[in-house]
Amino acid sequence: MEPLYESVVSCPCCESEYPTPRVRSSFKRAVSSDTDFCCYYKHEVNADYYVVRVCPSCGYATTENGARELRGDQKQAYFDQVGPSWKPGSFRGERTREQALLCYKLALLSAQAIGEKERLIAGLLHHIAWLHRYGGEEEQERRFLRHALEAYQSVFEHEHVENDAKLMYLIGELHRRLDEPREAVRWFSRVVQDPSIMDAAMIQASRRQWQLIREQPSGSIPGWFAPGVEDDGAEAIPS
Repeated sequence: MEPLYESVVSCPCCESEYPTPRVRSSFKRAVSSDTDFCCYYKHEVNADYYVVRVCPSCGYATTENGARELRGDQKQAYFDQVGPSWKPGSFRGERTREQALLCYKLALLSAQAIGEKERLIAGLLHHIAWLHRYGGEEEQERRFLRHALEAYQSVFEHEHVENDAKLMYLIGELHRRLDEPREAVRWFSRVVQDPSIMDAAMIQASRRQWQLIREQPSGSIPGWFAPGVEDDGAEAIPS
């Protein structure tokens, strides 16, 4: 059985129908994942490469979580901001990492042009960081992790998310990956100490990452505090 198959979808922008590659469920099994949920797959086909669908006619790119219908002003915004630079092409069939990266960046430009939800934009930025990680491009990975972190924080602050333990954990973990342990500890501690949070997996993950920060040598991370010095009361991990 081939890992890829084609599904016909409708473009929310120009309303044309087109085939897009998808990965069969049996080939989506991850063998491992990083602490910010970046997955590594058993098979050669990386499922993350096929999340974005790109219209070959107008270039509008999105995911299955994106808006299914666009208002007239959103379509106009896309054609004004992104459309003029699109050259008709297709992303059918197997994708390389570079092609997948281009698809995600098209989706990011499309989402920003139409004013998509911040949470979807944050996810696109995070996925772009992962694609750079797959290629060992650390500088670009960190650049997009920073953008993703800022977008996740905006979601938390403006979308009135209550007790979203996974989002809070992610914010802490991205701070940790960007060498900002003080901020990371503050977010991990919020997950662990909030009695209303019942997500056992995220509580455990937050404890684990909090402990990882504490075990790193003093001075090995920029901005870290010396052993034995309280950091706003957040150094000790509650049991």
